Amino acid sequence: MIVVGHQFWWEFRYPQYNVVTANELHVPLSNSNAPRPTFLKLTSADVMHSFWVPQLAGKTDLLPNRVNEMWIDPLKPGLYVGQCAQFCGMQHAKMLLRVYVDTPTEFQSWIAIQQKAQHEIDADSAAGDSATHLQKAALGLTSTTSNVSTEPSAKEGQLVFERQACINCHTVAGTVANGRYGPDLTHLMTRSTLAAGAIPNTGEHLKEWIADPNQFKPGSLMPAMHLTDRQNSQITAYLLSLK
Repeated sequence: MIVVGHQFWWEFRYPQYNVVTANELHVPLSNSNAPRPTFLKLTSADVMHSFWVPQLAGKTDLLPNRVNEMWIDPLKPGLYVGQCAQFCGMQHAKMLLRVYVDTPTEFQSWIAIQQKAQHEIDADSAAGDSATHLQKAALGLTSTTSNVSTEPSAKEGQLVFERQACINCHTVAGTVANGRYGPDLTHLMTRSTLAAGAIPNTGEHLKEWIADPNQFKPGSLMPAMHLTDRQNSQITAYLLSLK
């Protein structure tokens, strides 16, 4: 696996699975009888950072134009927390990270989800909704009344997202968004936190983060986009669908 440090977040790449995620690293559980350590290659996209998860290993620096290596051999499943241990700028203290140690089955399930592009997830969801509708119809539970919601939909939110500068910095697999400067958002809602662990990943926090990142991380390199409330709600609805 490859770890890339950015101001002020973590990029995690799984080349053998063609998966890229951010801030929350998933690794398979090892076994004392048959060790299965996880090997990490570490580098930086900008300044010096340091990868440190105290319960798993000592800190290892991430340097621009250089690759350092380390390994971890976790024997207990669960969540392990860490952070950058090298001063890297104003938001160094909030460059947090999480390592989830999964059983081999859980890890493969997580990988399978991360490998899906958004249109594949949407198709699975639509198929499930259709099956549920048919079951309700068979039981006479469907309504013939048409309810038009005024709440923004994920579909219209995607259109707004793709017409803003968001796509210059972020990737959503299977869409026109292919930026590499900020975190990959393809499966954003599978993560527990936003802004490298600064806040819980909820709809309310997501909307506030889009409106003004500096209220949570002063000095964050993500700019306030000066969107209207409607545009913000639309983009938030779209991002909430990225599972």
